Amino acid sequence: MPPGLLSGLEGQRVVVTAGAGGIGLATARLLHAQGCRVALCDVSTEALDAVAAELPGVTVASADVSDETEVARFFDIALEALGGLDGLVNNAGIAGPTGGVEEISVADWRRCLDIGLTGQFLCTRLAVPHLKAAGGGAIVNMSSSAGRHGYAYRTPYAAAKFGVIGFTQSLAKELGPSNIRVNAVLPGIVAGPRMEKVIRDRAAQVGVPYEEMETRYLEKVSLRRMVTAEDVAGSIAFLLSAAGRNLSAMSFNVDGNVETL
Repeated sequence: MPPGLLSGLEGQRVVVTAGAGGIGLATARLLHAQGCRVALCDVSTEALDAVAAELPGVTVASADVSDETEVARFFDIALEALGGLDGLVNNAGIAGPTGGVEEISVADWRRCLDIGLTGQFLCTRLAVPHLKAAGGGAIVNMSSSAGRHGYAYRTPYAAAKFGVIGFTQSLAKELGPSNIRVNAVLPGIVAGPRMEKVIRDRAAQVGVPYEEMETRYLEKVSLRRMVTAEDVAGSIAFLLSAAGRNLSAMSFNVDGNVETL
């Protein structure tokens, strides 16, 4: 997506969580190219250093979004650098465990929901006062195709992503009078190491080769292909831009139409 394609992004002050890899990094790159001022967090200091070197002017800080203290410290750093806030991209999440419900540990369940759902709450509660002070803005929450389909053997992940939809729709009603738009983006099968691990774990779970399991996944996608991190980033940028000024409480499937999981 060439710079200047979307209006209303230049000069926006945007926070992106888990912004040093995958969809988060693709989003940070696109927003930076569009003239946004970006602050991002991640748990990998090595990845953060790489982003700082690649994208001059982007503010980076280490933070685990499930940790209230770390989130507060990150927002202090971000707001000091940005001087305010116009947008929040709640991107952080983990794949969580693959297994039957009787096999999944309580710790793994909690960790998946703490990062994928509670982390969005912790970031949003700190962002909203600053969005209101700016006269409005936009929040984009990362859900998943798993947020609209039941997902056998991935129950913690699906529960978190369904929760994101409810969180998004509730916030849209609550924050709309303050001119704050809230939407969810639902990626499907996103090409990259994380999806490769999911497919590998599922293949091992049912005892088939990786290639066969990958084919099974893609047969459930109408377009018969994976999406890219850049595809998802483009949708996020659209929702932050002036083109999305009247869109709120929506769930945008960026998945080639995943028919079932």
